[in-house]
Amino acid sequence: MPESSSSSLQSDTSQTDTQSTELAQNELMKERFRGYLPVVIDVETAGFNAKTDALLEIAAVMLDFNQAGELHPVETFHAHVEPFEGANIEQSAIEFHGIDPDNPLRGAIAEQDAIKQMFKIIRKAQKAAGCQRCVLVGHNATFDHGFVMAAAERHALKRNPFHPFVTFDTAALAALTLGQTVLAKACKAAQIEFDGHQAHSALYDTERTAELFCWMVNRWRALGGWPPKHG
Repeated sequence: MPESSSSSLQSDTSQTDTQSTELAQNELMKERFRGYLPVVIDVETAGFNAKTDALLEIAAVMLDFNQAGELHPVETFHAHVEPFEGANIEQSAIEFHGIDPDNPLRGAIAEQDAIKQMFKIIRKAQKAAGCQRCVLVGHNATFDHGFVMAAAERHALKRNPFHPFVTFDTAALAALTLGQTVLAKACKAAQIEFDGHQAHSALYDTERTAELFCWMVNRWRALGGWPPKHG
């Protein structure tokens, strides 16, 4: 066979294998979480009230299954956010996480732009996975979910990919699987490296939460809990 034909055949075979693998991974994602695509989110804010207090930082980690059927992080979004007009800023919150909303070196962008950019990336991942909706994964997820939903509502964003009330809470899951509810302690129990000096950064906390969620999902599978055995 001529060399050019051989190269073409190898290329076609490689492309077919890649497509087959992607199809298998998509089928697994659709089946594993009942048509939901889990997206890990963490926010840093200027208070506890999602309606009135400023959103200052947000990060999202997209997940997928590898060829071995293990869930793992695949893409990260991160943005520093300008407080929306009229937003309340609690000094106690600023002292807790150390974010200065007025620091120009933060490179903050408008809240509307941050949420729109994040939603665009998430919707693309949702479509690629063949899922019908996204579900927010977070450590004490109700807090993060509330701020994401409030921001989307503030700017009348119609194409919000997240379910309006369903969340996957890694604090609850960690209590079940590891006997811990604090993120740092849960990561330590799962032998995931956690640097306390970097904690309370949306990017760092989201990445560690994503690792923890993946560890719990994969551990459950390794122990024989998935797929469920009937009969």
